[in-house]
Order: sequence, then structure tokens, then C-alpha cells
Amino acid sequence: MAEAGGELKQAWRRQIAQAGLGHRLPRTIRNRTYPQKSDSLDAAAFVWSNAPEIVGAHNRGVLIRSKAGLWLAIPLPAAGKGRGGARLTPAEWEKRRGLRLRFVYRRRGPSLLVADGRLNTRGLGMASRSKSGRGRATVPIFLLVPQVRLRKRLDLARDEEKVAGKVPRLVVEKWWD
Repeated sequence: MAEAGGELKQAWRRQIAQAGLGHRLPRTIRNRTYPQKSDSLDAAAFVWSNAPEIVGAHNRGVLIRSKAGLWLAIPLPAAGKGRGGARLTPAEWEKRRGLRLRFVYRRRGPSLLVADGRLNTRGLGMASRSKSGRGRATVPIFLLVPQVRLRKRLDLARDEEKVAGKVPRLVVEKWWD
């Protein structure tokens, strides 16, 4: 069971990495074999993720909606990053930059939250310090969408079935060792 659990863990990690979900998410997959210290005819392997909501959402394909309000705010590159590289919320962006965001409704395509300021050399939206208005622009900071469909990227059950089919052969092989 230790070998089957390890094989399933590696298969899940490989699948998550190949789906393009980053290098950190695959490392949330863990496994444990019971009993831990001795051999048993009632052995079991348990494989899980420390980020079950994220892995499960990509395994099922889900619809993401806003918790409170009408819109999901998706930060554009001009929004920059928050503390520790986290994505900014519109309220946090306004507080950090000292600019007000303005709602721009678009009939076709997503609506926008824009700032009347300028882009700095790194491509981030900021307040314009020019008194003459030179370099001033309307900079899109957030895309606003009512919902987002997360497509199904993983098929973890396929790997489970593949490894479960190998368990009887693994038991027989280890029986004679």
C-alpha cells in the first residue's frame, strides 16, 4: 500500500503540474500509509491535498461568483501586486495609490474600473504629479465580470482507478518478498 500510495501521489502531482497550475500546488498532495510502522493485511493508503478547495475546483470545473455584490474584480497588470505578491482588491488599490477608481460600463465585453492618472515606467497605474496634465491618461485597473467558469483541468479519478487496478499485483509481489 505504501508503493500504491506513493505512485498515486506522484501521478496527481504530475497531472497538476502538467495542467499549468503552478509549481506550488502539486506540493500540497500528501500521502500516508496505515499502519505506519508495521505490516498488516488490513493496510490502507490515504492520499489527499492540503489545498482541497483549489484542487477540487480544477478537478470538477466550477462557476465562481462574487460573494458580496455584482462583480468579480480581476486585476490587470496596471494594478500591480499587494503585500507578498497577493492580488489587490479595488478598495485596497484606492487606499494604497490615493486615487479613486471610476466604473466604466461596456455593453459588449467586461466592464472596467479605471483610474485617471498615468502609467509609470513599470506599467503601474499611479497619480499624475503634472500640474499641466501632461502624461495623464485613463488607465484600466480592474476588469469586472459577473462570473467566471473555471474549466475542468484535472481528472484525478483516472489516476485513482489506474493505481487501484495495480494493488492486487503489488500485494502478491510483496507477499513473496
